[in-house]
Amino acid sequence: MARSKVFYGWWIVMAGAVVELLAGALLFHAFTAYVLPLQAEFGWSKTQVALAFSLQRLQSGILGPLQGWLVDRYGPRLMMSIGIIVFAGGFALFSQMQSLAAFYIAALVMALGSSLGGWMPIVASVTNWFSRRRATAMGIVMCGIGVGGFMVPGVVWMISNHGWRTMALLSAGLMLLLGLPVAQFMRHRPEPYGYAPDGVEEPSTRGRKEQAGQWPARAPRLSEPDFTAREAMSTRSFWMLMLIHSTAVVSVTSILVHQIPHMVEGVGLSDATAASIVVVMLAFMIAGQLLGGILGDRIDKRYPIFVGLWMHMVGLMSFAYATSVTGALAFAVLHGLAWGTRGTAINALRAEYFGRRAFATISGYASLLIMTGATAGPLLCGAVFDYTGSYRFALVGLGTISAAVSIAVFFLKPPLPPMRTKLNKNPAPVSRPGDAGS
Repeated sequence: MARSKVFYGWWIVMAGAVVELLAGALLFHAFTAYVLPLQAEFGWSKTQVALAFSLQRLQSGILGPLQGWLVDRYGPRLMMSIGIIVFAGGFALFSQMQSLAAFYIAALVMALGSSLGGWMPIVASVTNWFSRRRATAMGIVMCGIGVGGFMVPGVVWMISNHGWRTMALLSAGLMLLLGLPVAQFMRHRPEPYGYAPDGVEEPSTRGRKEQAGQWPARAPRLSEPDFTAREAMSTRSFWMLMLIHSTAVVSVTSILVHQIPHMVEGVGLSDATAASIVVVMLAFMIAGQLLGGILGDRIDKRYPIFVGLWMHMVGLMSFAYATSVTGALAFAVLHGLAWGTRGTAINALRAEYFGRRAFATISGYASLLIMTGATAGPLLCGAVFDYTGSYRFALVGLGTISAAVSIAVFFLKPPLPPMRTKLNKNPAPVSRPGDAGS
């Protein structure tokens, strides 16, 4: 890898943002655009359609620990390349499916590809390449998801004019033509290239440059924890952070699946207007991601998480009782801003608490519970609609959950460093505090 004036970590950030843009544009935000066309063609209920999205989240959670280990073991570039090929294959299967079972199989294949070729390897690379500016870097990567959402009106138009099968097949081609080349920019850790996180050069490289008068004045690297996955999971902080993250994801994934159906059938808006409001929400999500990154590098990350959860609550309540464009817009602003700010802060806080050593594996284990929320939310919302004929009760419930879990933020604290026994001639017993998270 050739050196340049631009720290290579920022190229990784840009590459990750592009891959996230594609995933957001073609699946993450676009899934809601497929709900009504699939119902119209096959006569499936909202619960049946939502189950596909829930299965995607569940599969990602179950395989999360394995995927995290693979990223830590073999690096992000190989895993992302494999994942993107599988992702494209899932879209190809989706474009040809003729039954509910085939729909679910295609959804699972897409989920495997999107998780292995998307967020987990990207965030692992960013965590390894940044320390002082980690939250900012994560915020920029996450903006890719939001920017991809701006393509939702285009997806809606494509489905309306050329059919959902054509859109699915086009998505497969775009992942291969754009996503696969970009993934080649990914690198696992900076040390093999003579850098430490944030662009600080390793001592051996620095010594040579100091002698040559080429060493620039840079801030020293930060001392960080280095938890293994087992050590992280033995702390209270790991489980508390996972609880907060999983309950927040319930609202996010539920909205992703059901927002356009609710705006069309519940609020009475047109498809085009509903898609435009999704774009507004995504614009504020992007603003929140940038804000969350800036704040996360400067203040206690728990504050934006707490405020974000309450903004989720107010936004969801507004959406539940919306009867016009005004109510839907209020939801879009609040939910989008909360999603971006809170999401960036949570991911950066996990890296801050547990370090770089096994971040992907730790994140993989965290995804087990986080994806439980992602699985349950859309499915329960669909069931509530099928039973009551309205999303109102589901949205009110989601808002209440967001407000309730915000209390747990006050119990979050950095875990104590792991206590490890060092071998010596006369090893003395090592006592460990009761709970590393207490």
